[in-house]
This record gives sequence, C-alpha cells and structure tokens, in this order.
Amino acid sequence: MRLPLITPADLTDDQKPLYEDMKAGIASNFNVFKTVDADGALIGPWNPWLHEPVIGKAVWELTKAMTAQATLDDKPRQIAILVCGAHFDAAYEIYAHIAVAEHEQMSPQRLSELCANIKPHDLSPEESVAYDVAFALVNGGVLPEPCYRLAVDTFGQHGTNELIYLVGLYALVSMTLNGFNVPVPERE
Repeated sequence: MRLPLITPADLTDDQKPLYEDMKAGIASNFNVFKTVDADGALIGPWNPWLHEPVIGKAVWELTKAMTAQATLDDKPRQIAILVCGAHFDAAYEIYAHIAVAEHEQMSPQRLSELCANIKPHDLSPEESVAYDVAFALVNGGVLPEPCYRLAVDTFGQHGTNELIYLVGLYALVSMTLNGFNVPVPERE
C-alpha cells in the first residue's frame, strides 16, 4: 500500500465530511466485503480518494450516482465490473465483486472464467451483451458498431449509456487500486 490508511482520529477538516459520506454509502451499498479496518480506516479505493478530498469527492459522487441511479439489472452490472477488474488485474476490485457475485449465487465456474478473461458459456443474453461491451471497451478503441447496436437493442439508450459509464468508472477504480497498490483483505 503506497498511501497510509487514515484513521478517523487522523482526518483533516477537509477529509471528515467525505469520510462520513463514504462510510455511510459504503455501509448501505457495499456491505458483502470488507471496506473498513479495525481502527475505522476505509480500505479499498476509498482510502486513496480520502487522501485527495476534492478529487475523491468528485469520484465518490460519480460512484454514488452510478449506484443510486442504476437501471441495469445487477447481474449484467457485475459481469461488466468483473470484466474490468480482470482486465486490469485489480486485486481489490476482483475480491470485492467476487464477494458480491457469490452473494448473488454466481457459479464458481463463471467467476473463474471471468477472472481468467474468458467469456463464460452460460451467460444470459443481457449478461452476454454486458460482457461484450465491457470487454471491447477495456481493450481500447471505439466500441464496435455491432456491440453498440446490440447494447441499445438490449438495454435501450439510457441503459447503454449507463453500461458505458459503468465500465469507465470501474476502469478508474481499477487504476486507483493498482496505482496505489491497494491490498486485498484476507477472506473469512
């Protein structure tokens, strides 16, 4: 870890409101994996964001908007997030979203394939489109027209927009995690 964890006692006046907002949001939306250490310090991407409260607040606001305003079903969302995490080999992101996917009863076979950058054979049509869009985007370049059209046909324009923004957000999360070498907690 390249940035020290910030305990509640060590928060600056600029960090305190962001910490409180992130802690509350994390407790209600990200509660199937470890997000806070024994001293109350936020772990995962939240600690680096807390180190730069102006930038961290902007990223956190985007994260909250993408969570609160989500219209896509969670299974295609988790597929897209895991494609991002696997592509960038973002250990904490993979850890966290495997926990979410397991909570939703995603099979070990599917999780293994996603983490190995392999398209699972048992995806629903919606999950398959989410995989294709996320895979194409994280591999760079313009999203191919057939992928884009299929996404619009499957999710509508708003859902397609949301999926593209989701992939962008989790690419940013992955860069945060990898750039600051954020460790993965031990699984219980």
